[in-house]
Amino acid sequence: MNRFSHFLAIDWSGAKGARHKGIALALADLGDGPPRLLRRDQLWSREDVLVLLRDDLPPDTLVGMDLGIALPFADCGAFFPGWEHSPPHAKALWALIDDLCADDPHLEAGGALRHRELARYFRHGGAHEGDRFHAPDAASREGRFRVAEQAQRAMGCRPVSNFNLVGAAQVGKSSLTGMRLLHRLGGALPVWPVDPLPQAGSVLVEIYTALASLAALPARRGRKVRDHSVLNEALAALGSGPVAGSGPIDDHSADALLTAAWLRLNGEDVRLWAPPALDRRLAQTEGWTFGAR
Repeated sequence: MNRFSHFLAIDWSGAKGARHKGIALALADLGDGPPRLLRRDQLWSREDVLVLLRDDLPPDTLVGMDLGIALPFADCGAFFPGWEHSPPHAKALWALIDDLCADDPHLEAGGALRHRELARYFRHGGAHEGDRFHAPDAASREGRFRVAEQAQRAMGCRPVSNFNLVGAAQVGKSSLTGMRLLHRLGGALPVWPVDPLPQAGSVLVEIYTALASLAALPARRGRKVRDHSVLNEALAALGSGPVAGSGPIDDHSADALLTAAWLRLNGEDVRLWAPPALDRRLAQTEGWTFGAR
């Protein structure tokens, strides 16, 4: 018997503003039919997604959000080493970020990045790099990484540190806005592995869409899909029927569609719910990326 009956992939955005081209949602049902985009009369807002997750999810949905649900912790024993108010676990981190950003509209995260102490841990635009962006003994200039992100690298992906706010591949801002959403869910939807996997019902996990792309089209090494024909080739590799359309497709929609099919294929794999490196302390501080091993 299947644990889940619906599979929702969310490509997320950390950009300023109310509504975003970068937010795309795709839903797959059981079977091998194609996933479908969830469309609205206007672009999605982050608040729209919060309402959907809290109040309008189909039953028994595995939700994947493309963001980092926490910041690095294991490498230094703290999210913000050297700051006496560094939160002790992920849920306290979410609450802190939401509190610091209380005056920011649209679940934006500017308040956290303007905070005198927290700003020291991030790489900002304009060649501004906080003096605590790197771990104290770091050899790399890429910043700090979570254990799950190290696992992603071992699988052939190239994640960017969640403390990095610069460049097209950065997910720092989207992770921070996502933490505001996770806090405001208020327990209405369990967030694995910070919360244990419930015996029944819906659950939210962190996803990395490059893992889905890498699984479906390994020769492309996780690169973005921007054409319907390539998308349908990838969907077929995941046991899914094709979506309608031809020619170009925006990468946000393609990421969501492909990852919804990937979640359907892999959501019942018990091995992915018990990665070897994941213990309870890591689960409650850094969390994990579903599919990383």
